[in-house]
Amino acid sequence: MNKIKLALIGLALVSATSAADDCIAPQTPALPDGAAASLEQMLAGQKAVKEFQTANSEFRSCLEPKVSAAELESVADAENEQIEATLKQLNEDYNNSVSEEEAVAERFNTALKAYKAANPG
Repeated sequence: MNKIKLALIGLALVSATSAADDCIAPQTPALPDGAAASLEQMLAGQKAVKEFQTANSEFRSCLEPKVSAAELESVADAENEQIEATLKQLNEDYNNSVSEEEAVAERFNTALKAYKAANPG
């Protein structure tokens, strides 16, 4: 029974590892220079940020089952360095996605403040 369970977990990890290639992080959008941008450019920038956030959410949703499978495999075979490396990379990809999303939102908010300062009223 344990061999079957380990085989199934191993199969899940192999699937997760190969499928992780299917999870593609979105490209960071170009943002307008708020001090020089038109209203249309700022609205386009806002739309790009929202699309980036949605794509990032989808990317993380794609990674989540792969992380779970790698965690299970890691528990079953804690000595396997490849499994640990895969889990580490998946977690880094996930965390980098969150960090990049926060950075994009912060840069857009900075651009928005500059736009409002350049276009009072």
